[in-house]
Amino acid sequence: MGIALLCLAGLFVSIYLWLFKLGVVGTMTCGTGGCETVQLSPQSIFLGVEVALIGVLGYTLLLAVAVAGTLPRWATARGPAVALTVLSGGALLFTLWLKYLEFFVIEAVCQWCVASAVIILLVFLLSATDLRRSRGAMG
Repeated sequence: MGIALLCLAGLFVSIYLWLFKLGVVGTMTCGTGGCETVQLSPQSIFLGVEVALIGVLGYTLLLAVAVAGTLPRWATARGPAVALTVLSGGALLFTLWLKYLEFFVIEAVCQWCVASAVIILLVFLLSATDLRRSRGAMG
């Protein structure tokens, strides 16, 4: 459930960033001033897709897997823990790449992006812990 709550928080952050990119949110709330710089940079698009939309889709997928893992049918299965660890691990690697771009290419930091990075790190750590726990329960 903790992973699902974190994914929901990440989904809200990603939706906010995507709504800004769509022009629905006029001015971003950002204490650093770097949020708009990051969101409007060429690096905010990856393979023709808005990074914020990738976040929306990624967190939605992670949330669905996390919620499925709480269902009685999947409660004792390792599948959800494996899926969450693999998916969040990939998301964490992508996030690290984005942090590199923020710090060294764009030279601006988006506090919302940092929040998302912390969230995905926590999702990965909790998922890996859950996977390790499920491995121990099997052996």
